[in-house]
Amino acid sequence: MTDLTRLFAALEATWPPAATSACGPFTIRDGQGGGKRVSAATAAGPATEAEIDAAEAAMEALGQRPLFQIRPGDAALDAQLAARGYEVVDPTRLYAAPIDAIAGADKGVKDVKTIHGWGPLAFMLEMWAEGGIGPERVAVMERAASPKTGFLGRMTNTPGGTAFVSVDGDVAMIHALEVRKTSRRGGMGRVATIDAAIWAREQGARTFALACTEANEAANALYSRLGMTDEGGYHYRQKP
Repeated sequence: MTDLTRLFAALEATWPPAATSACGPFTIRDGQGGGKRVSAATAAGPATEAEIDAAEAAMEALGQRPLFQIRPGDAALDAQLAARGYEVVDPTRLYAAPIDAIAGADKGVKDVKTIHGWGPLAFMLEMWAEGGIGPERVAVMERAASPKTGFLGRMTNTPGGTAFVSVDGDVAMIHALEVRKTSRRGGMGRVATIDAAIWAREQGARTFALACTEANEAANALYSRLGMTDEGGYHYRQKP
């Protein structure tokens, strides 16, 4: 069992916003178009209605639609936002496992290979763009903690998948795993994840972790098959 507080800290370090600021009990994130995870406000404790108003105003001043990440222990805030008409968006699970368990897993296929390096190769950028991971999210990767690297997967010498990995102390996190439709169900995601863990172990990581939306059934199944444990999760509340 991995401490959720540690996983959230690693998530922030390996997929960081452009800037953060305090607003009452809230941390406001300037995501600069990099997606919900780097744009959502989080609470360090109970919040009054006036403090929620102030957090909304701070996000709107950044040009961002008010968005809050609801973590375990945020039930009161969740109810307050629901009463304001905020909608639940992207329930997400956090997975973790001892890195040796993932790095030592059977890849199951022989015709999938990966190479890694940073900055990202053109093939990586192309596949990320195909999956909706554009320049703003690549900028998040550029800001991430080091050591970090990108992986390019090839199946029968054809580029078919990519991923990003960053290490925060003893925790490695894989992000932006993208597999082309033509390479799915061929072991690309599994091999990329295992190779990412092998690389991260060489950087000193002892835990391998990631965040995955509940809606991504294929990815959730992959991580469960690899023996990763669902450590808990979060969801967002977004202003309609």
